[in-house]
Amino acid sequence: MTAKSITYWGCEHVDANTVRFHLWASGQEQVSLRLNDETLAMHPTGDGGFDLTVDYVKPGSTYSYILSDGTAVPDPASRAQQGDVNGPSLVCDPDSYVWRNTQWRGRRWEESVVYELHIGTFTPEGTFRAATERLPYLASLGITMIELMPVSQAGGNRGWGYDGVLLYAPHSAYGTPDELKAFVDAAHGLGLSVVLDIVLNHFGPEGNYLPRLSPDFFHPERMTPWGNGIAYDVAPVRQFITDVPLYWLKEFRFDGLRFDAIDHITDSSEKHVLEEIAERIREEITDRPVHLTTEDSRNIISLHPYREDGTPELFTAEWNDDLHNAIHVLASGETHAWYRDFAHQPEKWVARALAEGFSYQGEITPRHREPRGVKSIDQPPVAFVDFIQNHDQVGNRAHGDRLLSLIGEKRTKVLLAALLLSPHIPLLFMGEEYGETRPFLFFTDFHGELARAVREGRAKEFADHASHQEEGVPDPNSPETFNRSKLDWDKLNQPEGESWLNFTRHLLELRQQAIVPLLATARSGGGKVLETGPGCVAVTWTFPRGTLSLAFNVGGHTEEMPDLPGETLFAWPEIHTELRPDTLIVRLAPGETH
Repeated sequence: MTAKSITYWGCEHVDANTVRFHLWASGQEQVSLRLNDETLAMHPTGDGGFDLTVDYVKPGSTYSYILSDGTAVPDPASRAQQGDVNGPSLVCDPDSYVWRNTQWRGRRWEESVVYELHIGTFTPEGTFRAATERLPYLASLGITMIELMPVSQAGGNRGWGYDGVLLYAPHSAYGTPDELKAFVDAAHGLGLSVVLDIVLNHFGPEGNYLPRLSPDFFHPERMTPWGNGIAYDVAPVRQFITDVPLYWLKEFRFDGLRFDAIDHITDSSEKHVLEEIAERIREEITDRPVHLTTEDSRNIISLHPYREDGTPELFTAEWNDDLHNAIHVLASGETHAWYRDFAHQPEKWVARALAEGFSYQGEITPRHREPRGVKSIDQPPVAFVDFIQNHDQVGNRAHGDRLLSLIGEKRTKVLLAALLLSPHIPLLFMGEEYGETRPFLFFTDFHGELARAVREGRAKEFADHASHQEEGVPDPNSPETFNRSKLDWDKLNQPEGESWLNFTRHLLELRQQAIVPLLATARSGGGKVLETGPGCVAVTWTFPRGTLSLAFNVGGHTEEMPDLPGETLFAWPEIHTELRPDTLIVRLAPGETH
């Protein structure tokens, strides 16, 4: 047997009645399996692994691993938990859910309008089942892709999901694996793609027993901002990490994944673990398009090569924090913390991001005083996911302020229209479509010393943020912090919410009718920045199928209208011959008709 064929992790169904349990526990001399009420010794494999084959194991059986000192721990590769992250794991039947929409073959990437949501705060109930009931609303709005914030089992019942420790198990507070499958299935039936945000750069602080099971799982000299760095070059570790994305894509039929903070995935292997993951996905899933996006503060494009036919070789697109940060400075005037890099002439940084992808393409940043980024103008426009707010940019404010609360309705609508009618892939954060003003706060469900450390750390985090210290920072562990972050669905029944929703719906209709057709043959950014006055941005993109132009003013003075070719596609609040404050215009000139 070669090393590559060894299975180190998980609960493997050999046949309908037989289950083989695998565990890599190089830090333990002996391990036992507690299956329901029976304790069975596991067999060492000689390479730090243990396994045991058991007959007549029923789905729903509970199991834990018993360490040398008698401690019971869950399976690190658990597919489901009976309760919280510290309790026993459950044996799952991978065939228990009967899929209804088996003919689903996905949607093209250029059609994507991404809607990011957090299961726990999207509905009052905070469950997969309750979120499923809201899917027709999203489909009727014009959303084409739902992006779930991480749902892997994490400590406590409340949290953003980025501190997961059981990376294969859906969070039990949200529901069962079958209820998550039903969510994806129902979305497909409505024509909605579903992608999942996953975290492969660290493990959360509560319920992570891997250091006791296998200390070699983590690199002894490498740290991330959230915990120990992972040793991706160790064979059992690499198997665990590379199998996670394939598991979610195959078992739950997700249409893609978003990889969190990949700049903190440091791998010294000959082939970087992220390249291996992307290659495996492209090789093993060929019956539908799979959309893979990354979050990476380095502004690199090496993981996003595109073929001549416009299809991605590895990853599909990059979350474009540059665009958000620059546009936030331009519209709000805030220049603290990470916004410092965009404080000088923010309109130029916004225009460059829209035209070329990244704002920083090798320039030295004021905040870190070192170069950041590479040239990105040759990337297709769909290689960038843009947003004017998301979970990070709202939730990482001390009080979770949404953009509408900061800059007002007129200016926010200008930015929303610019987002939805640009040639980049747009992302909306839940509630943005109807003008939600409730905050999205940072919340956790830790206890004791860990709760105190998180509370104090959160307060220190805002040391260089404008005046937040004076107001204090909400306690992340308070249930009230979590409850305040739930969406206010009643606002949809009010005139203001209905007006916002109609505004968003109209923009999404225009996008599908006029913008998406331009993108199928767009092979490079094609953007040109036009000269405008302070507070204004104007960009023209030339594609084989047409020329798209966009200009807006969020400054305090009326400026001359730049030369925008074509007919007016959209203007807000109305068409003018000059670019007045808090206005926007989009024009479209046809190109090739064949």
